[in-house]
Amino acid sequence: MALSQTELKREVARAAIRYVEPGRILGVGTGSTVDLFIDELAAIRDQVPACVSSSVRSTKRLEALGFKVIDLNELGDEGIGVYIDGADEIDPGFSMIKGGGGALTREKIVASVSKTFVCIADASKKVDVLGRFPLPVEVIPMAAAAVKRRLEALGATVTLRDFTTDNGCSILDAAGLRIEDPKALEDEINSWPGVVTVGLFANRGADVLLLGTEAGVKTFER
Repeated sequence: MALSQTELKREVARAAIRYVEPGRILGVGTGSTVDLFIDELAAIRDQVPACVSSSVRSTKRLEALGFKVIDLNELGDEGIGVYIDGADEIDPGFSMIKGGGGALTREKIVASVSKTFVCIADASKKVDVLGRFPLPVEVIPMAAAAVKRRLEALGATVTLRDFTTDNGCSILDAAGLRIEDPKALEDEINSWPGVVTVGLFANRGADVLLLGTEAGVKTFER
């Protein structure tokens, strides 16, 4: 019998536990696969002195299980050893689209100070070219219409999500793009006035991909 998507996510969440570095602060992302990872993490709570979380959602889940969650500004020069997070899409070059859960900016910040980024995903998230999943762009609310027009000029169909981020900002979802040069597009959109960040993780992509498949969890390294 084929495994359900939730079962695939649970298997890959379980496999991610081996990347946790005992005694070091752990970066924890956001999303349904990460929720399952946090549940698995509870079994080794004594090995994790503290976590840095990318969302209020993950913070609440971690604290409910007894984990200490600290603000990123409390970190010393050592930074974060490992950051574990999901993706909405990931390509062969380990570039990702993230932000389906609305935490893209904080996810990008935590990833930027992490030595190793471990992406956990089910097999449906691995694609040859990014863009099947609508690209999230977090914007200052007053810039939403202006940024929407610029995304439409790139050929996207753009909708304003009925959502407010943990940063008090808005999200535009740009569908219909075929993203063959993720780094260039990330740089371009991030340069537009009013954009907080775009949900392209190409300049800081994943280092390790744990992919849940019917044949088991497959490990890919960049």
